[in-house]
Amino acid sequence: MRILHSGTAGTLESSDVMITVERNPEKGLIIELESISEARFGNRIREVITDTLKKLQVQDVKVRVQDRSALDCTIRARLTAAVFRAAGIEKYPWEELE
Repeated sequence: MRILHSGTAGTLESSDVMITVERNPEKGLIIELESISEARFGNRIREVITDTLKKLQVQDVKVRVQDRSALDCTIRARLTAAVFRAAGIEKYPWEELE
């Protein structure tokens, strides 16, 4: 999937996460993580993000994450929505995603 512009999903409410994705002109994956639980769960959050991007076949992207103790499923959902928005996809093929 190709990132065309910036896309955001989520909120800054408790137990949620706000994720913004944009193209990385320098190539590769950059994850900027701000989390109230980074010391304990930062590696897991990065793993969920990396795995989700691989499943979506997204490369060369910068991901900004503002986490408020979101569960893995919430991180995946917000990241997927942000990627689809950034790719200009208006109808999400949720049935095809696992």
